[in-house]
Amino acid sequence: MEDVALIADSNGVGYDFVKGIFKYLKSKENDDFSVSLIDVEKKFFRDGEFKIKIGGNIRGKRCFIIYDPNKNPSEWFTELVFLLEATTFSSPEEINLVLPYTSFARQDRKDESRVSVNVKALADVVSLYADRGLTVDLHTPQIQEYFSIPFDNLYSMISLINHVQKHHQGFLKDLVIVSPDLGGGKRADYLVKKLKERGIESGVAFGHKNRDRDNEVSKTVIIGDVAGKNCLIVDDIIDTGNTLIMTANKLREKGAKGISAYCTHGLFTEGVDKFRVFDRVFISDTIKPPVASNIEVVSLVRLFGEAIYRTATGLSLSVLFENVHDNNQHSLENYDI
Repeated sequence: MEDVALIADSNGVGYDFVKGIFKYLKSKENDDFSVSLIDVEKKFFRDGEFKIKIGGNIRGKRCFIIYDPNKNPSEWFTELVFLLEATTFSSPEEINLVLPYTSFARQDRKDESRVSVNVKALADVVSLYADRGLTVDLHTPQIQEYFSIPFDNLYSMISLINHVQKHHQGFLKDLVIVSPDLGGGKRADYLVKKLKERGIESGVAFGHKNRDRDNEVSKTVIIGDVAGKNCLIVDDIIDTGNTLIMTANKLREKGAKGISAYCTHGLFTEGVDKFRVFDRVFISDTIKPPVASNIEVVSLVRLFGEAIYRTATGLSLSVLFENVHDNNQHSLENYDI
């Protein structure tokens, strides 16, 4: 009998995402698998310090901490450390850390002397407490190597394809996948490959940034045929969105028929108004999505729910990377919440 406990803060901005995962897992309960949802309690002191308490008994349970990314990164890191500490000393059988979005992932290398590699520090702390980790669409997959525990990186592209095929069939005609820079080329190529496995032909184009002497972007050049095409710009994170918008403007200058974007993690640090240049902006719900007429959510609840179920029951995660689109029992199309 696998006795699984999901641990999450019910006051967190992203708690709806957690509830969706819990509902999915409850639908899979049987004689060999059960799941409970445990709250996280925080107590604050007058000097600004706080402590964290696990809100229920998790002794001997296989625990999955679904950690809310909707907070200031410094606060995010501090609370994470204390939550891992509290969980460890509550005597669980196993600790699995689920990071819908991994903060500090863009700080993954030394780009100058005497600087911190913040995601390496994060990996060291997580590896000290947790037995496994799970996330989606890391900024660079090589970050997994910083962890000394198994750390699985899911991919959201198949969920995107399922969504677009279901809701926007017309957009798939004359489709070109666009990477906003050459560094994201593998992401674009991966999507083109998965689309082709579904019988959907698409081209690929890239944005190339020309920089001035101060390393500032002076202009963006589009490499590839986009005239008369439906263009989908793909990236992992929307922060300010300036690069995406610059790419969209260049695509329009080159005669693109339609311009949309997909980014897994929507930070939108400068708001959503300036994204009106896009027909649609597809984002996942790893971070609580903003509301706008052209923003459309591709939910990853089913993807995370199935990944947690498979981790808890010892099943392979590899099926989640396969491009299934039929009545096969493993197809994400059938995991309807």
